[in-house]
Amino acid sequence: MIYFQLIYEFFKIGLFSIGGGMATLPFLMDLTTRYDWYTAEELTNIVAVSESTPGPVGINMATYAGYNAAGIPGALAATLALVAPALVIIVIIAKFLENFSENATVQAAFYGIRPTVAALIGYAVWELLKITMVVTVGGAARPDYIGIVICLAAFGLMQIKQLKNLHPLIWIAAGAVIGIVLQL
Repeated sequence: MIYFQLIYEFFKIGLFSIGGGMATLPFLMDLTTRYDWYTAEELTNIVAVSESTPGPVGINMATYAGYNAAGIPGALAATLALVAPALVIIVIIAKFLENFSENATVQAAFYGIRPTVAALIGYAVWELLKITMVVTVGGAARPDYIGIVICLAAFGLMQIKQLKNLHPLIWIAAGAVIGIVLQL
């Protein structure tokens, strides 16, 4: 039964998260409310790890959730289910693209899809900000002042021309070091 749930849920995510990557986050967030495969906090950790390792966040999250739910077979089922719709759609589009690439209806559809994907990504950013910039203390939510200061400091430093061109791995490593130091 668990394999069918994993395949069903991650196939839907793969089918409807046009653009992949961060566009999968609203769907992944929804799964935290319906299943115990991972928590919202684990999702933010996976996003952080996914941004610093090879592979799209959706695939990494599907693998993680599948493994949590049903071990290695679950990881394979969820990952393949997430990838399957895109693979099928890409093959179909490649087969017929030459015939329809100049079609006004096709161009209009892609024109309409772009803002929708942007909205999904914006929603994901908003949800991640709520999770990472708010802490619960004694049952009450309050802003995570340290997290906000780190975020603003990193944003401010990225505006300095000499630092703006640093390789992203340097920023990721710096963030990891700061996180480790603050947790000690």
